[in-house]
Amino acid sequence: MAVMKICRLGEDVLRKKAHPVKLFDRRMVGLLKDMAETMYAADGCGLAAPQVGILRRIVVIDVGDGLVELINPEITERSATMSIDVEGCLSVPGRRGTVERPDWVKVRAMDRKGREFEFVAEGFFARAVCHELDHLDGVVYVDKMIEDVTEEMKKKGEV
Repeated sequence: MAVMKICRLGEDVLRKKAHPVKLFDRRMVGLLKDMAETMYAADGCGLAAPQVGILRRIVVIDVGDGLVELINPEITERSATMSIDVEGCLSVPGRRGTVERPDWVKVRAMDRKGREFEFVAEGFFARAVCHELDHLDGVVYVDKMIEDVTEEMKKKGEV
């Protein structure tokens, strides 16, 4: 396993749409492991393959309940109710902003063996899923940001 370089806002790969995974092989499993190691090393809670320069529809997330690997994920349903909260991103270090996201989402994805599964994510987990799936379509949270709160959080010692 290896810690990978995380691409930063301004790099073209972050603005491109990722391609579906078709081959579920050892190389893809290695990528999942490297992405998870990279996310943990950077003290993040999610990482999408485009953030490490790979245009594949692969995401890893851990909001404190264990690692979740999502391959070819898609949101199939979302709540009508929304909440606004502060987000950051490993590709936009040192910056924070408020973003509106659904309170819950239903997701269809595949596991590392190519088996399809569905789940419902709520609260912070739903926010993380939405944030990471946006990366798969070339969208970064700053595109949806309502307010930049970086300076405010720095004054409070939160960043």
